Amino acid sequence: MKTLTVFTPAYNRAATLPRTYESLVRQTCQDFEWLVVDDGSTDGTRELVHGWMAEGRIPIRYIWQENQGMHGAHNTAYRNIDTELNICIDSDDFMPDDAVEKILRLWRERGGNRYCGIVGLDVDMQGRVIGTPLPAGRDEITLRTFYEELGGQGDKKQAYRTDLVRQFPPYPLFEGEKYFGLGWLYYQIEETHPLLVLNEPLVVVDYQDTGSSRSMWRQWWNNPMGFAYLRRYEMRATHSWKRRLVCHTHYVSHSLRSCDRRFLQTSPQPLLTLACLLPGAALFLLNYYKVRSNARYGG
Repeated sequence: MKTLTVFTPAYNRAATLPRTYESLVRQTCQDFEWLVVDDGSTDGTRELVHGWMAEGRIPIRYIWQENQGMHGAHNTAYRNIDTELNICIDSDDFMPDDAVEKILRLWRERGGNRYCGIVGLDVDMQGRVIGTPLPAGRDEITLRTFYEELGGQGDKKQAYRTDLVRQFPPYPLFEGEKYFGLGWLYYQIEETHPLLVLNEPLVVVDYQDTGSSRSMWRQWWNNPMGFAYLRRYEMRATHSWKRRLVCHTHYVSHSLRSCDRRFLQTSPQPLLTLACLLPGAALFLLNYYKVRSNARYGG
């Protein structure tokens, strides 16, 4: 059995998926398998992946499902992964040639039950680190520490222990919504197990104009129930008062969008939510304006 599963949720990305595939073929360590979760593609992704499977250059598993969004594809992947470690590489991204080798070398040298996995860097197409590097001189960290306490910025790439991932509930699915923050699961996993720090590039990202990272105003507008659920979790989990106020403000905005009249009753901290009514209402109106303006001008 392989040690690592690289899994890729794919939705109509036949144009970029070959780049992901070729980067996996080039890996200097082949102790992995590739799991492609096709989230309802209609652009020939199935035929593309089946062709690669027939080539036999790397071990590939393919699963098709009705479109559920990125988090639904993650749920399917986690149900079907049986390797010790897993890492998600999106269908518009690719791995440096030695990424798998670096992950497995560090894990074999220092990994174990104390850690939930490894965190490394995202770089852009020019090789520049996305956001800020991980702190030098630290052997372990959590994402919450990095972002909230150390002021870290930018996406980072994690490889997680599969046995730990399976101890937590799957991402919740909401009718009519296709987006939910993946960090919800990551933060829960890291509450008791830190990540090993690998200050090396593990993925090269190529943000697409149609990707979720380019359209957060639209994501907030189209997925209010999921975002409200996420904010309720963050209210309880965060150690930062600044972050807590941001969560309550967003929670009010999402609740207004979803017409949830019970949002004060379901808030873990109703008095703080009440204090954020005005900024939350302002954010709701700004969100409406942004989405309407983008639609008007084709954004």
